[in-house]
Amino acid sequence: MPRLKVLALSLATLSAFAYAENANPARPGTVNYVEGQVTVQGRLLTSSSVGNTELQPAQSVSTEDGKAELLLTPGVFLRLGGDTTVKMVSPDLTHTEVKLVQGRADVEVDEIYHQNLILVDMPNGQAQLLKRGLYAFDADDSTTRVFDGKMDVYPGEDLGANVKPITVKGGHQLALSGEPVKPQSFNKDEAKDDLYNWSSLRSQYLGEANVNLAEKYAAYPAFYPGWYWAGWPYGYTWLPGDGLLRSPFGYGFYSPYYIYGGGFVYGLHDGHGFHPYTGGYRGDVHSGFVGGGFRGGASGGGFHGGGGGFHGGR
Repeated sequence: MPRLKVLALSLATLSAFAYAENANPARPGTVNYVEGQVTVQGRLLTSSSVGNTELQPAQSVSTEDGKAELLLTPGVFLRLGGDTTVKMVSPDLTHTEVKLVQGRADVEVDEIYHQNLILVDMPNGQAQLLKRGLYAFDADDSTTRVFDGKMDVYPGEDLGANVKPITVKGGHQLALSGEPVKPQSFNKDEAKDDLYNWSSLRSQYLGEANVNLAEKYAAYPAFYPGWYWAGWPYGYTWLPGDGLLRSPFGYGFYSPYYIYGGGFVYGLHDGHGFHPYTGGYRGDVHSGFVGGGFRGGASGGGFHGGGGGFHGGR
């Protein structure tokens, strides 16, 4: 066996033991952050549950006075407000479907592939997320909002093949009354509530963790995209395969290849241009790739395969 392959295998084997102490391989449905009272199937979650709890089909996560963040496909985050219940329908990478039973949820989509089918079920309808952006859902009044992005909404409870979707674009919302209606515009600034602000803060934290890990892996040619463990309170962050991708809140997610090629690291986009990144990374990092769709070695925290990384090209 060539020396390089032996080294890569050794790093992966050694780091796997340390990695198991921190988190499981990330797959759709993995709990990435909790605060306040959050339960899965009635079991109370704590900080040690982050990265180690994964929703299986038909299982539900519920918040009372707390909030929670779950991973869907790489680059897609599901965030729950208070008094909210979400059921996992399908955790597959090519068919990722959740049902918002009650309450409110935001979905941040930083990268989506044409092989992805990402569905959010609600009372009186179902939404398919089509582009990068930010999507808000309220089960209590059956309303969907698109801050940025694009989705197709299938109205009604009978989602047969003859149901035609209603396309909702950025800056528009749709009330699912059970009858087909037209999307209406809404004021984005007025819609920035507590859940929106919390989602923005989580996106900022994950962006900081991304910068740290992207710079670390920039020196190694055997990088593979996917979820990377960044430690508490960050959980998993996401490293794209190439380039610079920005969250709908304006925070950058950088590929190590982008930084290796001399790409500039920016700060927050506030509508008036990008500012140099000055946030710095806080906290310990136990890095490691946790994708199942790629094979290879990495230094630092090591490579961890078999976890549910994305398969496919852009």
